[in-house]
Amino acid sequence: MAGLSPGVFAGSLIVAFILTILPLPEWAAPYRPYWTALVMIYWCLSFPGQIGVLASWLVGLLVDVLTGSPLGLHGLGLAIISYITLILHRRARLWPLWQQAFVVTALLLNDRVIALWIRGLIGQNTGGWEYWASPVVSGLLWPWVHSMLNALQTRSRRS
Repeated sequence: MAGLSPGVFAGSLIVAFILTILPLPEWAAPYRPYWTALVMIYWCLSFPGQIGVLASWLVGLLVDVLTGSPLGLHGLGLAIISYITLILHRRARLWPLWQQAFVVTALLLNDRVIALWIRGLIGQNTGGWEYWASPVVSGLLWPWVHSMLNALQTRSRRS
């Protein structure tokens, strides 16, 4: 198996960061997919020896800075997501994309529970049921994100 393409990795993160800070109408904001988590899950599944918990934590800190979140909120969440993904990666890579989408949704729901706990500790309100919409939307987008990143990675190997 060929190694991770640094250009594709960096480019995918830049696109995820842009999609994360792209302004949305107020009604659509709760449904914004967690792009950075989707990208990091893909890379942890595809290159578990090269992308891990530390890289995800650092990426999460960048998301905190970009979004103005409490420092460490996304870092902790992405580190936990990556840790679980790395534990499951041998099995999960064999599952069809629709099954992976369920696992991705569960990982992102877990992330929301952790974020809810942290926000509660610092006294921030999270809102209503819309708070839980993003993981579901992200899970529905997983097959598309996986296919796009897989195609980019395959194309970069050929070049």
